[in-house]
Amino acid sequence: LAAAGSADLIIGAGDFASRRTGLAAFVAPFDAVAAKSVFVAGNNETVDELRAETSVPVLHGQCVTIGGIRIAGLGAAVPPLPPLPWGSFDLTEAGAEVLLDEIEAADILICHSPPKGFCDRHGTLGPIGSTAVLRAAKRLAPRYLLCGHVHDDWGARGHIGGTEVANLGPEGAWFEI
Repeated sequence: LAAAGSADLIIGAGDFASRRTGLAAFVAPFDAVAAKSVFVAGNNETVDELRAETSVPVLHGQCVTIGGIRIAGLGAAVPPLPPLPWGSFDLTEAGAEVLLDEIEAADILICHSPPKGFCDRHGTLGPIGSTAVLRAAKRLAPRYLLCGHVHDDWGARGHIGGTEVANLGPEGAWFEI
């Protein structure tokens, strides 16, 4: 968070908790910069859990405008992961499609799950990206699509037309907007 102090916008693409623990302690410092921050939930916390612990806007099929930049977001693992002992927050492709279809325009699209075929290489499961996110990226054509979720592909980047796709990972990344 200290490194992001000079940023005009701070984006979190989910998995603030680890196996559903530690959420409050991790997100608490972001309340000091909530006016220039936006989050989506990962599969390690739900939208409701995240909203209960932070004043940062948490997007899930919604948009917010910060500094003239329209940001849309969707949390959860899409498609659903194999069952996990701690209870992953997942959405089906059809459920994600319904929420993403509500978004009319975005300069930045934040999705916890990457689009199918981009930044989505899992070491044992192969590509696990979302077709619903891919369709939304093509329809909305945002400048950036920022994701997380696939730990094996942290830092990966790609392009869908003119949209830059980036799997942010825990180290953070800087973008000129």
